[in-house]
Amino acid sequence: MPFSLNLRTSFALISAILIILLSTLLSFTMSNRTSLAIEAEIGNSLSEISYQMAEKLDHYMWSRAGEIDVLSQLDTLRDPNDPAAIRRLLDGLQKSIPSFTWVGFINPAGEVLASTAGILTGQNIAKRPVFQNGIKGRFIGDVHEAVLLAKLLPNPSGEPLQFVDISVPVKNGAGQTVGVLAAHLSWEWSEEIEQSILQPLKDRKSSYDIFIVSKTDNTVLLGPEQQVGAKLSLPGLAAAQASRNHSGTVEWPDGDAYLTGFAYGDGYLDYPGLGWTVIVREPADIAFASVTELRHRFLWLGGISALVFAALGWFAAGFVAKPLKRIAEAAERLRHGEDVPIPRHRGIRDIETLSVSLQSLVDDLTRTERALDRMESLAHHDKLTGLPNRIALDSYMEEAMTRAAESGETLTFLYLDLDGFKGINDTHGHLAGDALLQNVAARLRACTRGDEIAARLGGDEFLAILNTSADGTEEEAAIVAARLIDTLNQAFVLDGRIVRIGCSIGAAVWPRDSRDPIEIVRLADEALYASKRAGKNRLTFYGSQSSNPHAG
Repeated sequence: MPFSLNLRTSFALISAILIILLSTLLSFTMSNRTSLAIEAEIGNSLSEISYQMAEKLDHYMWSRAGEIDVLSQLDTLRDPNDPAAIRRLLDGLQKSIPSFTWVGFINPAGEVLASTAGILTGQNIAKRPVFQNGIKGRFIGDVHEAVLLAKLLPNPSGEPLQFVDISVPVKNGAGQTVGVLAAHLSWEWSEEIEQSILQPLKDRKSSYDIFIVSKTDNTVLLGPEQQVGAKLSLPGLAAAQASRNHSGTVEWPDGDAYLTGFAYGDGYLDYPGLGWTVIVREPADIAFASVTELRHRFLWLGGISALVFAALGWFAAGFVAKPLKRIAEAAERLRHGEDVPIPRHRGIRDIETLSVSLQSLVDDLTRTERALDRMESLAHHDKLTGLPNRIALDSYMEEAMTRAAESGETLTFLYLDLDGFKGINDTHGHLAGDALLQNVAARLRACTRGDEIAARLGGDEFLAILNTSADGTEEEAAIVAARLIDTLNQAFVLDGRIVRIGCSIGAAVWPRDSRDPIEIVRLADEALYASKRAGKNRLTFYGSQSSNPHAG
């Protein structure tokens, strides 16, 4: 006799299975879609962090090399007859920039004539690469451990000292080489840059690892302590070294999967860079934790609903054949992605309860999906200020450039940095600094139009993108910049205290200065530094010989 179930049991089982299938299908469909979205968004964020780190490393090296170049042009070095004066000059540089662990002036024979703290003075270092390369021309060496200086420099940590060498020939007025100006730059500054990059991400930075990898032999120069000095073999590293910044989920040598962002340091201005690759990773289980939690919620909801509907089905077996068919058809259409309501049946209470419960389930699932949309929205906004973040900025730039190209308009990028913010943060504390940033964000929103954007890049740096006409770009942007500076110059009240800050702005115009949005941001940042150097609290356009001051 074939096995069979009575109608009540069959209906109860069918109802439970239907709800489980519906919940499971929606769970995996929605979580898979969310996984792809989160991987793209967080991956792009990690790649952007890598790019910021690479750019700051190259910018720092460019700055230090430039300072050595400038120092080598001073008459004190070009006519090296006063070693005591040379030492005072070198000690002054070290005092101003402590990252210079050792700076020395070496004569053409390789003898150290003067140096910071007198270290190595009188010794011959003609066989050292910093001299042999520096006497030929400007030389910047890769990271290496100290040799001569290991026992001469203070080292409280006891860890091996690592340096980056910078040296340039010094020539007199007749163009003759009279010596070499050499410097050892402490590698510890790279960790300071790492902390500055991770500070805005304080809620998640404990799960991030940053690596700096040498191009010559893929040696880890900066990273977790146990991996520094080891060679790194990693899928995607070669692509990054070919200047293709990217991100994705990668299996690392330890066998674990990490969401990983890659960026390549290709130099800054006239500094060609040392070919360092910056890698930022986050464990995949942490990156996708929200997706896993969402899937579990779906499955729990499906299991509980299955039990409820199985009980209802048991009591409704004799009258549900036709209504159940309609419900099953609607559920099938939902499974295929159609937006249809679950039919509501009146007259038979149990069937009506079943249909209402199913509709409630669909509503709950819909609300959960909307919650996911809200989560996605939060991923596009800065947690502290509520302003759009870099992810939202990337999306906006694509749409804004398309609109501007169609209408023949331009986009003016205003790179803002607050003058005096660090002093307020140090004096009144981080809570006051956070409150100040929130007030600044509110004023920035008030100064931009609805079709424009003001975003926080990190720390006290912001970026505004303005829609400007092709024939009045700088005039229109200058008006908005003046309004921004004037607004931010006005006093802020923080917990009963009145504080004031300034605002320096650098501007670059798309597509006049570049058609690459990343390049435009970099050019605006470069113009910002010009505003800082010109006295702060002013606007400077990229390529301009002057800046527009603002009294405030």
